[in-house]
Amino acid sequence: MKKLIIAIDGPAGAGKSTVAQILAHRLHYNYIDTGAMYRGIAWKTIKSDVLNDEVAIGNIAQDINIGLHYGDGKTTVFVDGRDVTAEIRTPEVSRIVSEIAQIKSVRDAMLKLQRKMAGCGGVVMDGRDIGTHVLPNADVKIFLTASIKERAERRWRELTEKGFKVNLEELEQEIMARDKNDSEREFAPLIQASDAVLIDTTTLSIQEAVEAITKLCEERKSLV
Repeated sequence: MKKLIIAIDGPAGAGKSTVAQILAHRLHYNYIDTGAMYRGIAWKTIKSDVLNDEVAIGNIAQDINIGLHYGDGKTTVFVDGRDVTAEIRTPEVSRIVSEIAQIKSVRDAMLKLQRKMAGCGGVVMDGRDIGTHVLPNADVKIFLTASIKERAERRWRELTEKGFKVNLEELEQEIMARDKNDSEREFAPLIQASDAVLIDTTTLSIQEAVEAITKLCEERKSLV
């Protein structure tokens, strides 16, 4: 039976990564977290102290060695051989990653790598422009969203559990700003693909969201 290419898009905090990882584990597919790839570049940009130099950031994207190792339902992220799984999830990285992702040379570099990773199928890839730009011919396209308030609360709980002190209202404002940046950027903006299925997770559990997507995948498999 053909292995599907599954694209999951949506704004920050909608649950894309969590849902996509569980789905990939259930289907025995590979999971590709494109957000982690951009976070890896943002992390290296901070370490290289070139935040205001788009040319230097583009060079980082061209030369960076990003490794995504998926297993047991979890993804380990490596940048140039270093495990940065935890380091790329800090508030410092979150604040700049949207701006980094707007740089065309960065997106061009990641586009080539992401399409190569998708290969011959059997993959769940999540991000902001997967169904519209990276994998426009994906077999299943999902647009996962939730209210801004719900997304901010989820991110607040996640960061608090990791020991970070964050203000919920400030976090909500940051998410609103990131939504604006992602949806209004000139190159490959965050939009729902015309053939994507919208799933609002505001009142859904992670398991309910996974079940809904699994059903769509099973229906698609029966047609190919």
